[in-house]
Amino acid sequence: MSPAHFRIDDGPHSMDGLRLFAREGNERVEAFMSRKVVDVWAESVEHRGGRQSLFRDQYNALGRLNLPALQRIVRAKYERGAVFNRQHPFVEILFSDIVESGEALDLSELVREALPPAFHRLT
Repeated sequence: MSPAHFRIDDGPHSMDGLRLFAREGNERVEAFMSRKVVDVWAESVEHRGGRQSLFRDQYNALGRLNLPALQRIVRAKYERGAVFNRQHPFVEILFSDIVESGEALDLSELVREALPPAFHRLT
């Protein structure tokens, strides 16, 4: 059996990243992708250089847009079981999981706001 009924957690939480919930029967499955992993995934598609971290509303929107791909990644990792996932039924999505899956990130709706000059890194 694998998790179903995935949704993005848009509510307030203290985790710095994209949080998803699903169900496997009566059990709640939680998946998490840190903001850094989301940033690296987006950068691997955009190739903009000079990384600009995404804000919560941006990575939640990316999560909703890419929910089918995220579901496949989470299911694949979840189905490997507790032997391969010490935190089972919690699934942490790593960048290596994304690369291994071959899933492509759809950034078509990502809107990046320009940062004020004080926020730009000096090189």
